[in-house]
Amino acid sequence: MTSVNVTTQKNTVSVSTSGQLTTVTATTAGPQGPPGDFELNQSGKVNGSLVYYDATAATFKADAVNTTSTLTDGGNF
Repeated sequence: MTSVNVTTQKNTVSVSTSGQLTTVTATTAGPQGPPGDFELNQSGKVNGSLVYYDATAATFKADAVNTTSTLTDGGNF
């Protein structure tokens, strides 16, 4: 059985194995892109709220209008 020891120190990772070749790939998250055209009004959210588009308000909402209990008749979502 091969044992692998990994130690992390700040931004460096050291890997040592006993006798076998090991390939390690390390990646870091890059910068996040812009959020796009999606604003969500969740000020009136309640338990079970679903996101929907309100054309009158021209925005996406999560509130008590569309919830898992209002869209189903006693079912589970």
